[in-house]
Amino acid sequence: MTKPFTLQPLLNLAHQKNDAATKKLGQLNQQQQSAQQKLTTLQQYRRDYQMKFQEAAQQGMGPADLRNFQDFINRLDQAIRQQQQVIEKAKTNVQTGRHELMDSTRKMRSFDTLAQRHVESEMKVEAKKEQRLQDEQTGRFAAQHAHNKNDEK
Repeated sequence: MTKPFTLQPLLNLAHQKNDAATKKLGQLNQQQQSAQQKLTTLQQYRRDYQMKFQEAAQQGMGPADLRNFQDFINRLDQAIRQQQQVIEKAKTNVQTGRHELMDSTRKMRSFDTLAQRHVESEMKVEAKKEQRLQDEQTGRFAAQHAHNKNDEK
């Protein structure tokens, strides 16, 4: 009978942590993509608003309207800068998530290797036991066969 792998609980935990790290990295990638899409939308909105501003300026506008346009463009620029900071933070989080996944994968593989070595070792022990039993049976058979030949003489 084979002995159970004593590190099995740690192997199971390593697999769970690796699955969690994989899931977390997926979420972090999704957050980064979402942040990038939001930045792209803000930048497009600013370009569109800038074009409206230029068209309105060509047709003539009062100082209050001019100030309102400029204030709104400044707020859009500020939102764009903030969104760029969000993206940088998201990129850092993705990098951290990648490192965590690589680390958990390495640990999981180490435990997998240990488990495989345990299985191989147990198989060798079982093979030796079977060989010993066969040798004993062969020895008994040979002894009994020799004994029977001596009785026949």
